[in-house]
Amino acid sequence: MNINEKLATIQTKFKSKKSRFNSFGKSAEDILEATKPYLLKYGVTVTVNEEYIADVFPIIKTTATLHDDKGMTLSATALVGVDLNQKGMQMPQRFGAASSYGKKYALGNLFLIDDTQDSDATNDHGVTMSADQIKAAKEYVKSGGKLEAIKKKYKVNPALEKELTTL
Repeated sequence: MNINEKLATIQTKFKSKKSRFNSFGKSAEDILEATKPYLLKYGVTVTVNEEYIADVFPIIKTTATLHDDKGMTLSATALVGVDLNQKGMQMPQRFGAASSYGKKYALGNLFLIDDTQDSDATNDHGVTMSADQIKAAKEYVKSGGKLEAIKKKYKVNPALEKELTTL
């Protein structure tokens, strides 16, 4: 079996659970752990390398490579920007977060993992309203404030929107 056939076999056998919080979507470590049973079976290894790219803003280029026992390789790459203005994080944490994303996506690209939930798609980026903010929004609307102003600042679910429009 050549390296392409080995990778295709791993790609078709490797499955992730179908849930938002699936164990393979959490981290590169989870993905690597799930691939271990295939490594000896197919005589391959996996490496992950990172390269810092200084551009307009910092970018980490991550390459996941499958190596076979004949010296052949296949690689997949991911590029992730480092958010230098991420609030609540120290600089090493900002780079670490970008590194984690890069590894996860490079491995996902290599193994064709298509069921991982993108945290950016499920992350509300801090705009979900707390109980105190909902209370304040109700008071704001009662005093003549506009619902559209609240919706510009927060994600308002349909139930809350209905409640606010009846005040």
